[in-house]
Amino acid sequence: MRRLGPRTLRGQLTAGLVTLLALACLAVGITTALALRGFLMGRLDEQLAASGGRFAESLEHEARPDADNRPDTRGQAESTFGARLLDGAVTQAAAVDESSDRPVQLTAGDRHTLADVPVDGNGHSIRLSALGKYRVTAVQGDDQDTLITGLPLHPVEETVHRLEAVETIVFGAALLATGVAGALWVRISLRPLQRVTAHAAEVAALPLASGEIAMPGPLPDTDPRTEVGQVGTALNHMLGHVEDALTRRQASEERLRHFAADASHELRTPVANIRGHAELALRHESPVPAAVHHALERIDSESMRMSRLVDDLLLLARLDAGRPLEQEPVDLTLLILNATDDARAAGPDHHWLLDLPEEPVTITGDAHRLQQAVGNLLANARTHTPPGTDVTVTLAIDQIGVTVEVSDNGPGIPRELQPEVFGRFVRADHARSRSTGSTGLGLAIVHAVITAHGGTATLTSRPGHTTFRLALPN
Repeated sequence: MRRLGPRTLRGQLTAGLVTLLALACLAVGITTALALRGFLMGRLDEQLAASGGRFAESLEHEARPDADNRPDTRGQAESTFGARLLDGAVTQAAAVDESSDRPVQLTAGDRHTLADVPVDGNGHSIRLSALGKYRVTAVQGDDQDTLITGLPLHPVEETVHRLEAVETIVFGAALLATGVAGALWVRISLRPLQRVTAHAAEVAALPLASGEIAMPGPLPDTDPRTEVGQVGTALNHMLGHVEDALTRRQASEERLRHFAADASHELRTPVANIRGHAELALRHESPVPAAVHHALERIDSESMRMSRLVDDLLLLARLDAGRPLEQEPVDLTLLILNATDDARAAGPDHHWLLDLPEEPVTITGDAHRLQQAVGNLLANARTHTPPGTDVTVTLAIDQIGVTVEVSDNGPGIPRELQPEVFGRFVRADHARSRSTGSTGLGLAIVHAVITAHGGTATLTSRPGHTTFRLALPN
């Protein structure tokens, strides 16, 4: 459902201010119009009471031969209405017109309306078809008749309508001016909140998940007596805790990196010694019992595996420390051809396909590390897909950079594993297990090498299609 009204706080405050003023103006307008109408009605009732029904009483002279036969219009306002009723029936009805009287043609409905006017001397509002709205009063005559005198309501309604028109113009201008001034006032009042928002946006834009982060300073002028100041103070406290947590995390990661680098460096020599002694024992000419020979082969195999693990850990530690890579021209086309040939030799049961541009593609980078990254992707596809799988290596270049894609039509990577696939020591069950000899660092090395080159490594996978995409700058 679409939300009505302004979305921003500034718009809501301005709209609320204008709405409240509009309601106040409406209340004032209705009150003043009703008060003026009541006042003017009261004046009409006073005039009717002052007339004493003289005009209506003089109408009966027309029915008396000994009378002057002229209604008394002296002192009567123009359009004054008079009527005489006898036994509930209208006998005469006239209206003052330019200091004289003129008969009024009444319909049956008008006669019924006049007959229903209470004889109490108070003012009542009626509508006559020939004259319009009138304020009338009815009194008892001397001849057991009813005398009705009325004044038109048109002047009252015209005055009230004129007041309403003036109020509409004045209140409309006031609302417009208040809307503009209110918007400026709210904008100025919310400047401290805008600074808080900008500060929070600056922090949100920082790469908090990686590396050492320089947090911005605290917000100045946070007055705790104001709501915005309280928000700013809370934000400063939160940023302080975040900075402290980031500092602790960075220190922990630095210690871990140093430990991994130192441990990997220290382990290289004893692992190499173990492997050398195992190979020397296997080459000895004297007969060795079968069990001992098998044990020596296992020692040699595991020492080789441990050597690769130590080398991988040491490489990651160096990349994490930000050590610069070599910067020299690298023929990616030749690199991919060589890596694919190596993969074809190691996995002849797979179908290895190439999609390369006609011209060689060259970038600047570390050839050895890029060879290792592409080789790891091919080894990953070979190791974790069944025989007969098609593995396609694609190289493309555009204005943005160079992309290398390694795709296969294997079973795919489990969805729950995909967000962490470039992590360290990440393995899936069954196919991606220790039985394959994987250290769980191959894809982590791919990500680290490509990131060190200023590129990105991404994955898209579903059953029957998996693609690792490496994007590198030119």
